[in-house]
Amino acid sequence: MKSGKEIEEIIHKYTLKNAIEHDGKARAGTVLGKIISEKPELKKNLKQIGELVEKITNDLNKLSVTQQRKILEEKWPELLYEEKKVEEKKLPPLPNSNKYDKIVTRFSPNPDCVLHLGSIRALILSHDYARIYNGKFLLRFEDTDPRLKKSVLEFYDLIRDDIEWLGCKWDEEYIQSDRIPIYYEYAKKIIDIGGAYVCTCESSDFKQKIINKKSCDCREMQSSEHAKRWQKMLEGNYKEGEAIIRIKTELDHPNPAVRDWPALRIIDTTKYPHQRVGSKYNVWPLYNFACGIDDHLLGITHIIRGKEHFTNMVRQKYLYKYFEWEYPEAIHYGRLKIPDATLSKSQIMKDLEEGVIQDFSDPRVATLIAMKRRGINPETLRKIVIDIGPRPVDVTLSWENIYAINRKLVDQETNRYFFISDPIQLCIKGVLKNISSRIPLHPDHLERGYREFEVQPEKNIARLYVSKGDIDLLKEKNIIRLMELFNLQIESIKDNSIVATFKGTSYTDVKKARIPIIHWLPDKGNIDTEVIMPNAKVVKGLAESSLKNEKIKNTVQLMRFGFGRIDSFENRLLRIYFSHS
Repeated sequence: MKSGKEIEEIIHKYTLKNAIEHDGKARAGTVLGKIISEKPELKKNLKQIGELVEKITNDLNKLSVTQQRKILEEKWPELLYEEKKVEEKKLPPLPNSNKYDKIVTRFSPNPDCVLHLGSIRALILSHDYARIYNGKFLLRFEDTDPRLKKSVLEFYDLIRDDIEWLGCKWDEEYIQSDRIPIYYEYAKKIIDIGGAYVCTCESSDFKQKIINKKSCDCREMQSSEHAKRWQKMLEGNYKEGEAIIRIKTELDHPNPAVRDWPALRIIDTTKYPHQRVGSKYNVWPLYNFACGIDDHLLGITHIIRGKEHFTNMVRQKYLYKYFEWEYPEAIHYGRLKIPDATLSKSQIMKDLEEGVIQDFSDPRVATLIAMKRRGINPETLRKIVIDIGPRPVDVTLSWENIYAINRKLVDQETNRYFFISDPIQLCIKGVLKNISSRIPLHPDHLERGYREFEVQPEKNIARLYVSKGDIDLLKEKNIIRLMELFNLQIESIKDNSIVATFKGTSYTDVKKARIPIIHWLPDKGNIDTEVIMPNAKVVKGLAESSLKNEKIKNTVQLMRFGFGRIDSFENRLLRIYFSHS
């Protein structure tokens, strides 16, 4: 053991470091955990060390932060700078924010599926900018396509749950299927001022004329005739596909998709009833009309969305020109790509229908529900979005990026436990008495408590469990230490059992010889456990009984295996969804 002076120096060092990280008030439990983690040989004198840590912490906490920092800088400057935090990235200022009395942003999902990782950029950026500028953040469900992008009632609530999980609480909520009369009002207005017309041309004929930059016969009719046609649309005198309202644009616009774009169309709601309003309406606005009208009426100042919407902005500006409105500031960010992740709602729905995935929380999909079930911290996703920001360039994000950020966030929060996958029995000869092991739930937070094990040999033989996955290591190194227990020498390895001999409890000898350390479990009292992996494969094994004390939905660290979130504990079977290593 080190001398008393050396131990006091170590305690002073880590106490000062912890103090300046916590506004001058060091935490004795954290300091003790750090010291034991760094110097495990001190564990045998834990009581005396703990008392000394408590005394030195109380003394140093009486100093000002300036005094604490000065001492640390003089004696241990490397600690002061090695942990220096990188300044957190901030979002760039919104363009022309000073033009507006109040910044108003919106997130506008279509409730035809749950949210996935491709949704988080628009959501988090829109929410966070509104909060930065003390503005207003709106949630608007865009559900005006009962035929192709069918809304499903359960998705409204599931989307709300996803948004709340990400910490993006909205100030006001709107549902476009409640606002159909408003769109009718503005459809009538724009027809009357000559900015739109009711087209009854065959779809193929119209497309050919548009490609050739020519107007159709309907376009040249008087506004009064289109007003009559509009009324006939509302009264159901046209069938689906027989009439559509188009916004007048330049017929020679360089982008054919902009030329006289469609604004409202007829849908046969006897075939395609809307989930919320049934067959109440037969004329439904398309995306650009409903979105363009709402952005103005709801006072949106900044639209934040993907660059695939750039053409939509061009289309909508014609609406604004006719109504003499000022178009909001539009920020179009680049595409977010994640290899091995499906960011297509239609593909997710198809996989669900075909039984490729079980549900929206299946670990193989990149839905927010699945991320939550796997124990990905919502703050991880926020950090990723803030780091990427609203840049117009495409960004490729890897799962490794996500896992690295999440690991840093959850490491200090999660308790440690033993889990043995594919267990195999280990028989250790020469264990002459009961041996206890007291292991902290977290080495840096001893105040959380401990897990306690007792090995009880019978006829000088102790029986434990280790993982079959460690067999190659055991073959390579015949001397092994069982974590926080004792050392042993391997004698023989068979398919279903390993025989070894007890070789003492000294950790110092192990450390000097760099002997491998593996985890283990007693032969009784364990919990049958299944870990569901990201590819949906199930790893079966045993977990220590202390895991019963954790709450469902808590994230834990399975030592030497990885992080995971407790999903259920039923019929004596514990299920954990794997997060990452």
